[in-house]
Amino acid sequence: MIRPVASIAATLPLAFAFAVLGLAGAGRAAAADPPAKTPLPPPVIERVPAAGAAKAVTPAPVVDRVLRGQYLVNTGGCGDCHTPWKMGKNGPEPDAARLLSGHPQSLAMPPAPKLPAGPWGVVVSATNTAWAGPWGVSFTANLTPDIETGLGGWSAKQFADTMRTGKHLGAGREVLPPMPIPAYKHFNDADLDAIFAYLQAIPPVKNRVPVPLPPGGAASAAKK
Repeated sequence: MIRPVASIAATLPLAFAFAVLGLAGAGRAAAADPPAKTPLPPPVIERVPAAGAAKAVTPAPVVDRVLRGQYLVNTGGCGDCHTPWKMGKNGPEPDAARLLSGHPQSLAMPPAPKLPAGPWGVVVSATNTAWAGPWGVSFTANLTPDIETGLGGWSAKQFADTMRTGKHLGAGREVLPPMPIPAYKHFNDADLDAIFAYLQAIPPVKNRVPVPLPPGGAASAAKK
């Protein structure tokens, strides 16, 4: 409800009431002689893209990409093989101090035991980082950003090419089991970029992983 000026003035101190009434009188005088109209600014027109038009995609901030990469690495089970396991008070557990650093260079593996004929076909080290099977012996890679022994010298493209082709650096030797390349090659470009951003953000661990051994290579290497 709008109260008349006079009733408002009655509730105010005398000096202030005079000021209010004076302003009201000035307003009436102004109303009798309206000022010249000020031209309005031109309207702002927002251009809306046509239906179906492609929208520009802003690259995700680095922090968002790293967090997304961490999520994908954790849910993808990368640490199950690339982080060495140790014996804890409740049994085997990942060694957080060697996060994603691959097979320990200090752990020289003896020849893989021969399995009897039957359905068993794979032997795995207690660290879960050395795997022996029909392909030979493979050792999980150092995924930390160490320049000399990890992915510190890799580019995002080389990482993506490796995942897409199943070849080291996208052009070298085959990436061997247990690396699930048949599944991981379906990551989209944004996911691979996020995974690589996360791997470049974790602490570097200097750990030179041995090269894979061909079938029978473990036994011959042990005899040397």
